[in-house]
Amino acid sequence: MYPLLLKSPIKDYLWGGTKLKTDFGFETEKDIAAEAWMLSCHKDGMNVVLNGEHKGKTINEVLELWGKSALGKDAEKFSYFPILIKLIDAKQKLSVQVHPDDDYALSVEGEYGKTEMWYVVDCEDDAELIYGFQKDISKEEFEKRIKDNTLLEACNSVPVSKGDVFFIEAGTLHAIGEGILIAEIQQNSNTTYRVSDYGRLGADGKPRELHINKALQVTNCEVPKIPYGKIGKTIKEGITELASCDKFTAQVIDLNGEMDIYSPESFVSIIALEGNAVVEYEGDKIELIKGSSVFIPAGLIAVINGNAQLLYSFV
Repeated sequence: MYPLLLKSPIKDYLWGGTKLKTDFGFETEKDIAAEAWMLSCHKDGMNVVLNGEHKGKTINEVLELWGKSALGKDAEKFSYFPILIKLIDAKQKLSVQVHPDDDYALSVEGEYGKTEMWYVVDCEDDAELIYGFQKDISKEEFEKRIKDNTLLEACNSVPVSKGDVFFIEAGTLHAIGEGILIAEIQQNSNTTYRVSDYGRLGADGKPRELHINKALQVTNCEVPKIPYGKIGKTIKEGITELASCDKFTAQVIDLNGEMDIYSPESFVSIIALEGNAVVEYEGDKIELIKGSSVFIPAGLIAVINGNAQLLYSFV
C-alpha cells in the first residue's frame, strides 16, 4: 500500500463559479466548476489514482485490491466507504435543502444519510448562508411557508467570514450563499431534499424538482443548538480541530516545517488548501500544490513537510 494522489471529479451545477479552475488549478472542459469531489468512492463521482502502480484505477478498485486493512479498524462500523469530501464554489446561492439521517435514508434511498461540516475557505465580504430556523416552528408552518414562498422569512441567515465552521446534523435546513467557497466533509451520500430554489430554471429550462413530502418527514424545525462560526478548537500549535463526531473528524493544519503521519486505526485524507508540501514515504514522494488530494492508508508511515494549510480528515 502507498499514498494515493487523487484526481477529482468536477461537477458543473448551475450555481457554481470558476474559482476551482482559476484559483485551485482544476482542469475541466466545463464552463462551470461548482464542486470538486476531493475524496470520493461514490457512484456519482469517483476519484482516479494519479500515481504509482495503480495509476488510472478508481479509488474503489484500489481499495478492493487492498482490503479492509487500508481503511483501518475505525471504519469497520460502516458498511461502505464512510466519507465524501468536496470543495464547493458557490457563485450563486444554493437551494434551501435538507438531508435525511441514516435510518430514513437507508430505508428510503438505499444509502447513508448526510451529516456534514462546512469550513469556509474564502468568501466575499457580504456573504451569508442559511443555517436552520430563526425560531422553532411547526411542521404545518414549515409546509405552508414552502408552498406560499415565505420560507426564507423563517430561515436563520448568517453572515460568514473566512475560517468559519458549521456542523450540520442530518435534518438541519441549510443553504450555502453566493460568494462562498467551502470545504465540505460529509457522510458518503448524495441524497438531498430541496425545498426552495428561488424559482430558478434548470438546464432543461424547467424549475428544478422540490422534495417537499420527504423534507417534511426529516427536517428538524427547531433552532439549531450547535454553535457555529469561529468554533475551531486548538489541539496543539498549528492544528485546529473543526469537528469530531462518530462519523468523521476534520482538522486544519497550518504546516510550517515537518510533521509525521501515522494513523493506525483509520485512513487519512490530506487536501492542500494553500501553499506547497511534500509527502515522503518508503523512498518515494508526492508533491502537493493547492488543490492536491492524497489518501493515506491506515497504518502507513509517512512524513509531510513544507509550508501549507491542509485539511486533514479521518474517521
